[in-house]
Amino acid sequence: AHIDVNACLTSAEAAENAEPAEAPEPEEPKPPTPPPPPPKEPTSAPLDLFVEDKNDTSVTIIWSQPETIGDSGLDGYTIEVCKDGTEDWKAVNEDLQKSCRYVIKNQTTGDRLKIRVVAVNAGGRSPPVSLPEAVLVKEVADRPKVRLPRFLRQRYVAHVGEKINLTIPFTGKPKPVVTWTKNGQPLDKKRVNIRSTERDSILFIRASEREDSGVYEMCVKVDDFDDKASLTLQIVELPGPPASVKIVDTWGFNVALEWTPPSDNGNTDITGYTIQKADKKTGDWFTVLEHYHRLNATISDLIMGNTYKFRVFAENKCGISEGAALTKDEAKILKTGIEYKAPEYKEHDFSEAPKFTTSLGDRATTVGYSTKLLCSVRGYPKPKIEWMKNQMIIGDDPKFRQICVQGICSLEIRKPGNFDGGVYACRAKNDHGEATVSCKLEVKQPAVADADKK
Repeated sequence: AHIDVNACLTSAEAAENAEPAEAPEPEEPKPPTPPPPPPKEPTSAPLDLFVEDKNDTSVTIIWSQPETIGDSGLDGYTIEVCKDGTEDWKAVNEDLQKSCRYVIKNQTTGDRLKIRVVAVNAGGRSPPVSLPEAVLVKEVADRPKVRLPRFLRQRYVAHVGEKINLTIPFTGKPKPVVTWTKNGQPLDKKRVNIRSTERDSILFIRASEREDSGVYEMCVKVDDFDDKASLTLQIVELPGPPASVKIVDTWGFNVALEWTPPSDNGNTDITGYTIQKADKKTGDWFTVLEHYHRLNATISDLIMGNTYKFRVFAENKCGISEGAALTKDEAKILKTGIEYKAPEYKEHDFSEAPKFTTSLGDRATTVGYSTKLLCSVRGYPKPKIEWMKNQMIIGDDPKFRQICVQGICSLEIRKPGNFDGGVYACRAKNDHGEATVSCKLEVKQPAVADADKK
C-alpha cells in the first residue's frame, strides 16, 4: 500500500499548532424546589341556623357564616334535607347558595324534615350545622306573641310579704305552649304558681320573699315559632341599722359623728339616715337630722353641762330601720374652759381721693325741654360735690336741681333757655384731693320757631 508521508506530516504539524481545547463550563446550580403549598382546608361549620318562616309547602331558613373561613375562602352553601327517621340526606340546591337565607320549596304538607347547611370551598365541605329538631311542613295560623303590659317593662318592686299576682296576655294559634324560667332556671313550684289559659298566663306568689327577686322569662311556642318576654321582680324590706357609729370629736357646743352603711340594705338602695340625740339625765330621744345622705354629721347647739349619746337609723324606700346604731362613748359639753377670744384685726384704711368712674358726656337739648347731666364718683371720706357752669359755682339756683346718691351725681337743668348752654363741670373734693369732669351743653332753637322765621 502507498502511504502519503507529506499528508501525515501535515496532519502532525496541524495537531501541534492547534490550541488546546477549552474546558467545559460548570453548570449553573438549579434553584431550590419550592415547598408544596399547604393543603386547602374547609371552613368551620355555619352558625345560628333557624327557621324564619314556613307554610304548607315550603320552609324558609336563615343562618350566619362560619366563624373560621381560612385562606381557601368560601364558595357558597349546600342545603340538605331528609325525612325525620331516616338518614337519606339530599341537597335541595343545584348551585351553591351565596346568601345566608334559603327557601326550601315543593315539600309535602305534614312531612317532618331534618335540615342542615354545609359551607363549601376549595378545601371541601365544612362540618354541617343542623336544626335541633325536625320541622313540620305546615302553615302556622297565628304566630305566638307575648303582650307584656307596660308597667312590667320596668322593674316591678314589691314589699316582703305582699302578694304577687301578675297577668301577662299573649296571642297565637293553635294554643301556644307556655313555659317560665327564673334567672334561666326552672321555677320553684313551691314558691311560684303559674296558671295559663288560651289568652294569658298568671304568675302568682302568695307571700313574697326576698329570694323571689330575679328575672322571670315567659316563652310561648307554636310549632317551631316562639316569642319571649322577661320581667324583673325586686322584693324589698326595711334595711338593717348602720353597721357602726362613733363620736370623732367634741368641741364647744358641737359633736362630730361618723357611721358606716348597714350590712343589709333591704334589697334596695339606702336613701338616707335619721340621727337622734338623748341627754343622759332624761334619756329622751330627739331627732336632729332626717333624710340625711352623708356618712358624717356635726350636731350643734348642744347644752352646756349636759352629757349626750347618739343613735343613727338607716332609711330606704320601705321606711326607717327598726333598729339603730348607738354610740359607745358619750359626749360631755363642758361648763368651764370655754372662752372665746376674738382675734385682733388691723383695721383697713379705706381712705381714697375722689375719682370719677363715669365722666360727663356732651349733650344737646332744645329750648324749653329739661335735660339731665350724669356722672359717678367714688372716694373716702364721702366727697363734697359742686356743680359749675362756665367755671362759676351754680350754688342754690332754683333753675338747677342737684342730686348725689351713693356716688351717682346728677344735675337737672329745668326748661333751659337760649343762655343756658355752655361748659358744665362737676367737682368732687375730700381731705385727700379733688377731681373734676366737664362737658358741653348745646341749647337749640325749636324747629317750629325756625320755620316761622322763614
